[in-house]
Amino acid sequence: MQESRIVPMPDVAPWTGPLPRVPGGWHDVLSPHMETAWFRTLWAFVERERSVAQVFPPTEDVFSAFAHAPYDRVKLVIVGQDPYHDDAQAHGMCFSVKPGIAPPPSLKNMYRELQSDVGVAAARHGDLRGWAEQGALLLNAVLTVRAHEPNSHKGRGWERFTDRVIDALNACPRRIVFALWGGYAQKKGKRIDRGRHVVVTGAHPSPLSARQFFGSRPFSAIDDALVRAGYEPMRWALE
Repeated sequence: MQESRIVPMPDVAPWTGPLPRVPGGWHDVLSPHMETAWFRTLWAFVERERSVAQVFPPTEDVFSAFAHAPYDRVKLVIVGQDPYHDDAQAHGMCFSVKPGIAPPPSLKNMYRELQSDVGVAAARHGDLRGWAEQGALLLNAVLTVRAHEPNSHKGRGWERFTDRVIDALNACPRRIVFALWGGYAQKKGKRIDRGRHVVVTGAHPSPLSARQFFGSRPFSAIDDALVRAGYEPMRWALE
């Protein structure tokens, strides 16, 4: 399988300190990859970025998607791009924002389509932990970003790390549903065995592609796929 492109970082020496421990039963699955030179170089880059600029999400939230969707409970994966880059938004789960923060445009579009598709009214908040705790891994392809600079950590190694996450789930004996919205997320689909798992593709909810997202009924498609895979459909209501 083709590896995600990594921007060379000759000026960043591999991290020699302790590495973070990915929660939710993911440590044993991912730690062999995190002990490699490429991940240690990635982590050194993130730490250097934090020393000179504000980086989102905060260190304690970088792996929160894994904490809320433990490895042995994942039934659905929704793949995003990189974290929200404005103040106090990102907390480690794609499309989700911290409690008390207004839903950004992409999430507003998701809520609009959710009501149209399955009749669930928009939540008054943007915290999607209620979905994660049902077994939905809300995975960004890139897990950090410099404040107010979208895609600033793209190509630095996170894509390779999240490829490993997809590979680990692809190797699971149970069937998993992967929701890949937009071209960026759909690149991950090349790593998935569609004979064993279910892949649901569609437009991204960003305002740039919302016209294709609206009316595409992505949430009922996910529920149908979950039922085919032997699971209960999602309880989408967040209140």
